[in-house]
Amino acid sequence: MGEGANRPKARCHPDRTSVYAADRWSESHASYPGRSRALLETARVVERRRDGAWEVSNGQSSPAEPRRRTKHKEETGTMSSWEEADADKKVERPEPKRRDSGGTAKSTYEARQTSPARIEAAGNNNEEESLLEKVLERENVLAAYQRVKSNGGAAGVDGMTVEELMGFCQRDWARIRQELLNGAYLPQPVKKVEIPKPDGGIRTLGIPTVVDRMIQQALLQVLQPQWDPTFSEDSFGYRPGRSAQQAVMRARQHIRAGNRWVVDVDLEKFFDRVNHDVLMARVARRVKDRRVLLLIRRYLQAGMMDGGLMSPRTEGTPQGGPLSPLLSNLLLDELDRELEKRGHCFVRYADDTNVYVRSEAAGQRVMASLENFLEKKLRLKVNRTKSAVARPWKRKLLGYSFTVHRDTKLKVSDSSIQRLKTKLREVTREGRGGSLTPTMGTLGPLIRGWVVYYRLAEVRGSFELLDPWLRHRLRAVLWRQWKRRWTRFKELTRRGIAAERAWQSVSNGRGPWWNAGASHMNQAVPVISFRNLGLLSFLDVHSKLKPL
Repeated sequence: MGEGANRPKARCHPDRTSVYAADRWSESHASYPGRSRALLETARVVERRRDGAWEVSNGQSSPAEPRRRTKHKEETGTMSSWEEADADKKVERPEPKRRDSGGTAKSTYEARQTSPARIEAAGNNNEEESLLEKVLERENVLAAYQRVKSNGGAAGVDGMTVEELMGFCQRDWARIRQELLNGAYLPQPVKKVEIPKPDGGIRTLGIPTVVDRMIQQALLQVLQPQWDPTFSEDSFGYRPGRSAQQAVMRARQHIRAGNRWVVDVDLEKFFDRVNHDVLMARVARRVKDRRVLLLIRRYLQAGMMDGGLMSPRTEGTPQGGPLSPLLSNLLLDELDRELEKRGHCFVRYADDTNVYVRSEAAGQRVMASLENFLEKKLRLKVNRTKSAVARPWKRKLLGYSFTVHRDTKLKVSDSSIQRLKTKLREVTREGRGGSLTPTMGTLGPLIRGWVVYYRLAEVRGSFELLDPWLRHRLRAVLWRQWKRRWTRFKELTRRGIAAERAWQSVSNGRGPWWNAGASHMNQAVPVISFRNLGLLSFLDVHSKLKPL
């Protein structure tokens, strides 16, 4: 037998590429028919790499194969670089944790979120985004209710009065509050009311329901303290702690400084033509709570009810709601900033703006530039018939006017005096046919309130002329009340007029106004008789008032 006859039968090792022969395992390709020795070498290298990678990954080392382990380290380094390159493409893979100096593992994102600056910013954002919750706080809503109740006012389209508001809120406020928080609340249409303007024309008012007035008042109480400090110092209309008298004194200060020309800018139907998108863009710069923005826009776009027919609104903020003055100041604050940037001396009260310059030519330039700015930037139109460039003493500001003197003084404008006389005629006309005592009770608050408003007037001539005019008016009322000739004769003689003179007076054929100014009526009804009835004197009330 040959050598092959004594050779034992080869057995394949179940896990390795070798065979068992002659009492030992020897590497051979006998168990891999058709495969060459080169392939076996390749398989062996792959197996060793796998074993080495497992040892390195588990922190093991084998001094018997230092060169092989070094080679494997280089190769695994190359593989790790590929893995890092692949990690950039896999954005969904979480960022690996890293140890900081304190020994705690934090991700880079968490470190950014816990920085002091970001925490403060997040707190501010949370406060801004929770603005509606602040508006709907119990204390704020109760204060708004008290303000609406004290203001009174007419009912809205639903007919609910101020007296009925508390009972309604006790039943339905929880539902309304939840609708406000969810952004589902829809304001009711406003009630259209038209009133005559003092200088002619019609002013349109939009009266909200008492519930909407309370919600608007709650918004106003939160937004006004945030916005008002940012408004211009030369704006005086509808702002807490500011008045028309302060605006007039500021105007007098500008005139005394040498700005003896005024650019009187009047906006045509301002409250009816405010562009909603332009206004909401300014609101969005200051309010981050989307629910508040949505609520304000819904109030702007609430329909107007007129005679049972509702018409939609696409522009304007009708006067009548508590929020309207604040929104108008916010829009026109951009005009104030533009005037300040140009260095002009000006006074603005609501939609009335007066700019004071040193020459007529400068005034014309300012008028043209302001008209262009208002139309292009704020979408507002200037009323050219009421706007003018003129001397301050030929114009009026909030019922006041100015003297021509270098050290100009304040006086009551002629138009204000005429409006007062119209009101006095209405009051005295209602007193015909009865005693003058009720009429005196009506005239007292009217006289006192008018004088208090014009207490800054330094020219006393207007007050001196109003007193004799009102007494003349009241004597004419008495003459009409006496009516018959015989009644007039008895009243004159009873008041101390001689019979012959009294008969001549009642037989003169003159009218009530002429006889009221005649000597017989002045003697029969002297000044002291009106004072005994309680008639106030314009001049006396003005003299007793302390200057502001």
